[in-house]
Amino acid sequence: MDGKEVFRFATRVMGRAVLEALEQVKLTTNDVQWIVPHQANYRIIETAAKYLKMPLDRFVINVDRYGNTSTASIPIATVEALQKSQIKPKDKVVFVGFGGGLTWGAMVVEWTGPLPVKKSVHPEQYRIFARLRSLIRRAIRYIEGLFSRREL
Repeated sequence: MDGKEVFRFATRVMGRAVLEALEQVKLTTNDVQWIVPHQANYRIIETAAKYLKMPLDRFVINVDRYGNTSTASIPIATVEALQKSQIKPKDKVVFVGFGGGLTWGAMVVEWTGPLPVKKSVHPEQYRIFARLRSLIRRAIRYIEGLFSRREL
């Protein structure tokens, strides 16, 4: 493939996908706190930011540290942004990516934060039941083995 043409394609579809996704939910780029793009290339992200007329500091970028991590780039960037407390509850976030076969997509979300976790059962309790279940299954297999070893 022609690298220049792929670059043009990526910058064009990344910006358009963001705008189309925002249009679907009746928002504008001013309503969005963060864009989490596919981390293919810094120049692609930079050009998409210019296309969207958005400052680069509203993009979560980690391609400088990891390079192109393919399909994992958006989740990795999201986790890093959460660890740095960049993305907060009620923030509007756009995830946008492109990839193999020249496919692309974007999604707008309102970040709700982590769901509350109810810890009514402790992992130690699971281990006891797992060991008991394993022991019972081994006993059943042993008994089945005794009956299936009949010689003809």
